[in-house]
Amino acid sequence: MDDEQRDPGELPALEERSDAWLVGRARELLAVIQVSPAAERLRHTTEVDRLLAEAQHRGEPRMVAQLLRSAIAVRVVTNDMADSAEPLLDELLAHTRRHGLIVLQADAHALRGRRLLLAGAEDAALTEAAVALAMLDEDITPDVLLGGRNWDMIMAGTLMDIGTVLTQLGVYEVADQVMARANRCIRASAGPHLISVHLINRARLLVGWGLRLERIGEDERAGERFATAAAIAVAVEAPFRESLFPRDPSLLAADQNPIIGAALALAQPSGAHINRLQRLSASMRYPRELVIVAVALARCLEHEGREDEAVDVLGEARSRMYHEAAEPTLRLCLIREYARLSGASGSERTIGALEHYATELEAQLWDMRESRIATLNTRREHERLSRMHGAIALQALQDPLTGLPNRRALDERLEVLAGTPANHPLAVALVDLDGFKGVNDRMSHAEGDDVLRVVASTLRDALRGSDMVARYGGDEFIVLLPGAPLSAAEAALRRALSAIASLPHDLSHGVTLSIGVVSLRPQETAVRALARADAAMYQAKRGGGNDIVAVRTGAAEDGAGGSDEGGADEENATGARLDPAWVLPETT
Repeated sequence: MDDEQRDPGELPALEERSDAWLVGRARELLAVIQVSPAAERLRHTTEVDRLLAEAQHRGEPRMVAQLLRSAIAVRVVTNDMADSAEPLLDELLAHTRRHGLIVLQADAHALRGRRLLLAGAEDAALTEAAVALAMLDEDITPDVLLGGRNWDMIMAGTLMDIGTVLTQLGVYEVADQVMARANRCIRASAGPHLISVHLINRARLLVGWGLRLERIGEDERAGERFATAAAIAVAVEAPFRESLFPRDPSLLAADQNPIIGAALALAQPSGAHINRLQRLSASMRYPRELVIVAVALARCLEHEGREDEAVDVLGEARSRMYHEAAEPTLRLCLIREYARLSGASGSERTIGALEHYATELEAQLWDMRESRIATLNTRREHERLSRMHGAIALQALQDPLTGLPNRRALDERLEVLAGTPANHPLAVALVDLDGFKGVNDRMSHAEGDDVLRVVASTLRDALRGSDMVARYGGDEFIVLLPGAPLSAAEAALRRALSAIASLPHDLSHGVTLSIGVVSLRPQETAVRALARADAAMYQAKRGGGNDIVAVRTGAAEDGAGGSDEGGADEENATGARLDPAWVLPETT
């Protein structure tokens, strides 16, 4: 029995599966949900939630973010489960901000835009799209921990989510630019499924754009859009056969996907498409498919002289779309098509006046579209400038290479933590890289910079959100662990040390960590505490490195109110020993 056919309770234990399998399985389920009835969507969503729970248990930040994204995406397919996406959206935004995952943070804004469109909140959705675009306008350094192919796929997915929001808003020109950018990422790294998704989304964009152009009398430009969509419909055939979408291998993509079938019919309406479109219309689940297939089918029926049947098709679609808020631009296209084929009772003069009124109305709507584009660009620029201003302010406190806080930020934070009793005991650790000089000598400073970035990111991800990791200079880092007794700090730093030692060699080039950690004494200066941590770090390094040395100064060293006796530091320095009673909780 295939995994897709199993009851979620019968699936193999998730703890036996790899991280990559969890992410890949969520991607499969999202593809299946696109064509599933409501009951099956609920079952598949439950499985995605199980995958997310397992990812959160493991705690790897990038995997958690991708599973959160999947859990949201399966919920914003239709209105049925859209409300349950809100807490997950908040969680994804907070998680991606904390871990500096800016592309997935932009995707969270795009997904929120899709959620808002389901509720009919177009202006709010436009703002979310503008924020997402502004974030991707920045010079983003690829995340080396994701790998080049995964990075391209995540970037492409985010761009397609933004493009989908803009397409639904009818901002086709900007959506086209965004989809073109997604295409560059896909061309570099994508497999058949992502290529299929992109081509279907692009065909949908072009069909909607063409229908909109017809409403203002731009029939020639509309025809060009339909022709391009039809060419895409032909091109999607090969990747569709290898995609994750449930499909019948004996049928063409156009017989199974409504957008592809309609794109071919709109480019060249004829009776040859009628049976196919009628079969597709019987399985419509989403408003965008309903409108596009209804218009395509009506035009093919009209081409065969079956106008009455065409009007019936459009009338039924219009009644089904009456209360639908998610596709306002397409809904207007449907109403126009229905009016065009239905005609009007009354004199020729009355009909002429109505047509004139409709023309003027369309002109006004087109101006509104121009206003919407201007609004999008204004909000995008405002968000970009706001982020730039914040970045300039941040630069004074941020190390430009690793993105971590710099020494100035460290001094400010240490002063605040030391002066707040609620943060005591306060552990201070000095971290130095073993073997880093050899990386620079054997390879290049560029490779060394990459190693520093990987170590910085891994250190930050291995610790709690309340802990601070700062770059002290060169290949040295400082970690502040507020509220952590010394043994708990050792346990947390041991996880970080193990995470670095476990990195693939092509990322770490074999570097390890030597760590010295102390507990801040009452009335002790930051300079003195750092000096003690530095001495402990050198003791770890003299012992061969890849180790932690903690400076213990008496039986009460783990207590919040414990005191240190001067002169006991070196005599009580020990290798790290884990005390189960004080182990910090795993990062989630």
